[in-house]
Amino acid sequence: MAKQRPETKAIRIQTAKTEQKEHSTPLFLTSSFTYDSAEDMAEAFADDSLDVNIYSRFSNPTVDEFINKITALEGAEDGVATGTGMAAIFATFMTFLSKGDHIISASAVFGSTHTILTKYLPKWGIEYSYFDMNKPETIAALIKSNTKLLYLETPSNPGLDIIDIEFVSSLCKQHDILFIVDNCFATPAVQQPIKYGADLVLHSATKFIDGQGRVLGGVVVGKKELIKQLYLFIRNTGPSMSPFNAWVLTKSLETLFIRMERHALSAMHIAQQLQDQVKISWVKYPFLPTHPQYAIAKKQMTNGGGIVTFELEGGIESGRKFLNALQMISMTNNLGDSRTIASHPASTTHSKLTEEERQSVGITPGLIRISVGLEHPEDILNDVLQALDKS
Repeated sequence: MAKQRPETKAIRIQTAKTEQKEHSTPLFLTSSFTYDSAEDMAEAFADDSLDVNIYSRFSNPTVDEFINKITALEGAEDGVATGTGMAAIFATFMTFLSKGDHIISASAVFGSTHTILTKYLPKWGIEYSYFDMNKPETIAALIKSNTKLLYLETPSNPGLDIIDIEFVSSLCKQHDILFIVDNCFATPAVQQPIKYGADLVLHSATKFIDGQGRVLGGVVVGKKELIKQLYLFIRNTGPSMSPFNAWVLTKSLETLFIRMERHALSAMHIAQQLQDQVKISWVKYPFLPTHPQYAIAKKQMTNGGGIVTFELEGGIESGRKFLNALQMISMTNNLGDSRTIASHPASTTHSKLTEEERQSVGITPGLIRISVGLEHPEDILNDVLQALDKS
């Protein structure tokens, strides 16, 4: 058979058919699995390398199918799934960091990730340093003898900052630092960080991978020897993905490429139309030539993704008026849905940061983040424009 393209793999990778010869993979809702003999059972527990199902906290055929698909789409060797995106991040940090270690992170990260870095890791004797995504040349000066891990999101949440993955990878390899990329905003349909040197790639599958705001999930993929360590941590501490959520997510992957193409086409159209609006100070979208890292985005992304941000004149009050004036677009703390979503990070997801911290990561008072959905782009645009008039 000829080599299959990613769009085909997202649909055709499946667990082996049962005796029922089903066309679509069934949902394996079971907490445990049986053995043919006491000897088989003993061997399963004695050898972690055996490809055998023991307990659904350890592995499950439905979850395995989801992992296998993401692994193939990201060009990785292996993967492991978790109950949420934050569980994927936390488990990764806990697996590869120990007391006395140092982590370097982009300052522009999701609010809960910021909390882990600043509140919880220091409790366990783990240091952190932040760098500005717009100043990658400053990373080298932050590296210490105990630096073990470098973490970043690209594009970042919510500022859509982009960084050259290849540049950061080269720096990490020089200093034997584990390089982890959160690929949630792009998805493997748009960007494959492993191609540019990332060691591990993780996702909140809750977002674009699900695509309809139905279930929670997380996934990490990368080198086999690294995933084995991460798998054992998750197996023993329990943040595993449920088979039901995995079944939903593996079906979602069948439409990922076509969805991301439509998200991106609509997002680009809306970003272009908003550039000339008098009440907007600036518009940011990775594939707009005005984006500061436009050339990097064009190098490592196939399209600009489904997120558009812009700055309303008038600050926090204008941001709230804008949200309250929306008639169709949803207000909810999620993104990557078939339904367009608007949020105001300064008063919601990043409200616990100080004003100085928000400014340092580009979260200005009037910043609006639009997760562009699959409705007709003109209907989305019309709702944004009428809300602008009222803000």
